[in-house]
Amino acid sequence: MNLRKMAGIRSVFICSLFLLNPPLSASSKILTLSFVGGSHYLLMSEMSRVLHESGHEVTMFVQSGNIMISGVGEQDCKLASSYKIMTWSSGEEFETAFKELFAELEITFIEGRSDLSSFLKLMVHFASQCNILLNQSHIFDSLRAEKYDIVVVDSFNPCCFLFVEKLGLPFVSFFPSIFADAPKMGIPSPLSYVPVYQSRLTDRMDFWERMKNAFMYVTSKIVDHQVHKIFDRVLEDQFEEGARPVFSELYQKTELWIYNTDFSIEFARPLLPNTIYIGGILARPAKPVSQELEEFIATSGDAGFIIVTLGSMVSSVRRSQLLEEMNAGFAVMPQKVIWRYQQSKWPTELKLAPNAKIYDWLPQNDLLGHPKVRLMVTHGGMNSLMESIYHGVPVLGIPLFGDQFDNMVRAMAKKIGIAISADQLTMKRLTTSMKKLIEDPSYKLAAAAQSKIHRSESLPPDQKLVRWIEHIIASKGGAHLRPYSSQQPWYQQYLLDVIAFLFTSVSVVIYICVKLLRTVLSKLLRQNKLKKP
Repeated sequence: MNLRKMAGIRSVFICSLFLLNPPLSASSKILTLSFVGGSHYLLMSEMSRVLHESGHEVTMFVQSGNIMISGVGEQDCKLASSYKIMTWSSGEEFETAFKELFAELEITFIEGRSDLSSFLKLMVHFASQCNILLNQSHIFDSLRAEKYDIVVVDSFNPCCFLFVEKLGLPFVSFFPSIFADAPKMGIPSPLSYVPVYQSRLTDRMDFWERMKNAFMYVTSKIVDHQVHKIFDRVLEDQFEEGARPVFSELYQKTELWIYNTDFSIEFARPLLPNTIYIGGILARPAKPVSQELEEFIATSGDAGFIIVTLGSMVSSVRRSQLLEEMNAGFAVMPQKVIWRYQQSKWPTELKLAPNAKIYDWLPQNDLLGHPKVRLMVTHGGMNSLMESIYHGVPVLGIPLFGDQFDNMVRAMAKKIGIAISADQLTMKRLTTSMKKLIEDPSYKLAAAAQSKIHRSESLPPDQKLVRWIEHIIASKGGAHLRPYSSQQPWYQQYLLDVIAFLFTSVSVVIYICVKLLRTVLSKLLRQNKLKKP
């Protein structure tokens, strides 16, 4: 029996077991918040679907006008009815402004000029959008009337914390990538072996790298302060003086933290009981691809094919030089190339590589599970990396912004990929890297090893999500999972009061000893003087 048929049978078997087994608890009412588009939306949608199909009544509250993904295929095991969707709009003018902002940021990312100012521009937009949303009293009245048991939020947008605070409901926070905000949540993050977000370091740091990590930690605190300052106006407008929340306290109100990663890609690090990971929730056994794709793949012979996608947000490269280098590099490869690129945006003056085909949307998971796939060229988003690991496919990363650089550092440390900066990509570097990844068997073996680690988890990501959410609801919150450190002032957490007491005590003892010694010596000297004739 071939592998694809076996995968299909396994999928049906799992679905049957899932549908035959009753939910772990009585049906609950769950609200999910999606204020960011692209891959963030895909993840929140998948979690909403999984919770709904586990017997819960789920509503996803969606910000319309964000960058969504068209052409997403139907999911496995989809039931006749789906979760509810409630949308709101900040207005056509505001949505247009956001699209213009993102188009500007996209050029910045591709040219390798992504910096703090780009991130803060995005946060300014989120804060303005947040003020509009929190003024919609009818939305809050409608949501409160539903009497939800719990809310699941995408914590990338700080507005989510203000939204649930105003709504007055318990909530679970989901972060769509690596443990970037771990220090904010009180998760132990020793700087000696836990790299700070955007440090681009591994867990094996030499002296100067640890020095850089410490510096990055201080910088991250400054960035957090700047982001919170951006949202200060929202706090002033939406909450009365004396009752205004503090962001650090809002983070600590989270009943459970969920991260979109796992230790097949992440470095080993300490976690708290209220922290779980569900990386790979979008990955699943491959389904057959369309006849058109299958026919194109069939022409590749033994060489196989390469998947190219730069993510849900940047589906088309707007920088002509980068596009020309990529197209020229693909043209000399013996493999066929299946490239996600908006056909309407392909430059008419540039001839597409003869071995390539472009599509507005790709069934990425299904292509990664195809027996003829050889490599994935990706932006390094966590969803793409987790799907690649699930199917054991090496990756060539072209990171553009956010967590993608750190993600690719992890992929390289696990020896499943190579990264090239967008501003340093040339035809030669691209082809050399692709040939190395395809022809050197060590990358495929490493990818297969990480796939085995990922798949051998005791519970798959979707079941882990359901069980933990149900546990939090049944337990009336996650207080039993939160360490007391979340209530301690910072000087107690770091034992500074104990150190100060010990230092003072030792200093006093030394002072007394010195004084006594000086007194004794002084008396002895006086006695010696008196004894002399």
